[in-house]
Amino acid sequence: MTKVYTLDHILGVLPEVDVLGAISQGFEAYAKGIVEVPPVGELLFPERNGELHIKYGAVKDDDTFVIKVATGFFDNPAKDLPPFGGCMMVLSQKTGEVQAVLLEEGELTNHRTAAAGAVAAKTLAPKSIDCIGIVGAGTQARLQADYLRKVTDCRKLVLWARNPKKAEQAVADIKQLGFDATVAESVGALCQLARLIVTTTPSNEPIISADMLLPGTHITAMGSDSPNKNELAPDVLAKADVVAVDSIIQCLSSGELHHAVDAGCINPEDTVELGAAIRDIKLGRVHEDQITIADLTGVACQDIAIATAVVDKLTGNGS
Repeated sequence: MTKVYTLDHILGVLPEVDVLGAISQGFEAYAKGIVEVPPVGELLFPERNGELHIKYGAVKDDDTFVIKVATGFFDNPAKDLPPFGGCMMVLSQKTGEVQAVLLEEGELTNHRTAAAGAVAAKTLAPKSIDCIGIVGAGTQARLQADYLRKVTDCRKLVLWARNPKKAEQAVADIKQLGFDATVAESVGALCQLARLIVTTTPSNEPIISADMLLPGTHITAMGSDSPNKNELAPDVLAKADVVAVDSIIQCLSSGELHHAVDAGCINPEDTVELGAAIRDIKLGRVHEDQITIADLTGVACQDIAIATAVVDKLTGNGS
C-alpha cells in the first residue's frame, strides 16, 4: 500500500536524518558507477519566470528507486506563495510499485542542495577560513549558511545580492544562526574578504570573474542547473587549480562547466567528480593556495539519498 507523507511528516523526522552523511555517500556511490541517472527532464516557463525539473535514478541492486519532480516559480513570493514546489516518489525496484510519496514542497530538494554545498566545502575548501561569502539572498543562501556550520567553525560571513533590501533581510536571518554577518558592497569586495564562497542565484550572466579571485579561494557554484544559467565567467574555471563537478555528463549540458567548455577555457578531462574527490583527497585540494571550484547542478543520487533516508525514519527502518 502506498504511503503518502505530508511536509509536516517530513519535517518531523528531518532533524533525525544525517543529511550530510547521506548526500556524501550518494556522491561516492555515483562516482563508483553504481547509480543509474538518466538525463534530466526540464520544462521552462520563461513568461512566468518558472521551471520544472524531473530527476530520477536507481542505485544498482537496491530495493527502491526515486523519481523527483521539482518546480521553481521565482515570482511567487510577490504572490505570497513559496518559490519552490514538488514531490519525491519512492518505488520498488522489484515490482515497480509506488511505496511512498513525499509531498516535500521543495523542502528536501533545498536541504539536499545545501548539504551538497557543505560536502563540497568540507572536501575542497582551505582548512583555514576567516570569512564565508554568499552570493544571493534567497532560501538557498540561508540554508547554505546553516549547513556550512556543520563543516567549519568560521562564523564571519559577508553576503551580496542584487537587491539590497533582500540582502539586508537575508543577513538578518543568517545572524540568527550565530554568524557575524554583514552585507558586502559588491561581489568584488566579497571575493576580497572570503576564501569560501557560495553562489546561489538563478543568474543567466556571470557574476564572478577570474580577476576577482585571490589565491586559496574555494567557490561552490549552486545556481547553474539549466543550460542558460551561468554564475561564473569561463575564465574562473580556467584559473582554477581544481574543478570538481557533481556529474561530468550533466555539467556538460547544464552547469558552469558547459559554458567554460564552449568558451574553450577548459577540457572536461581536466575535471574531477566530487564523489571521486570525497573518496580520494589527493584529487582535490592539496595545498592552501590553490583555487578550487565545485560546479553543482544537482544529481538524482542526492534525491535518492535524502528520500531513502527520510522514508527509513518515517517507517522506523532508520532508527
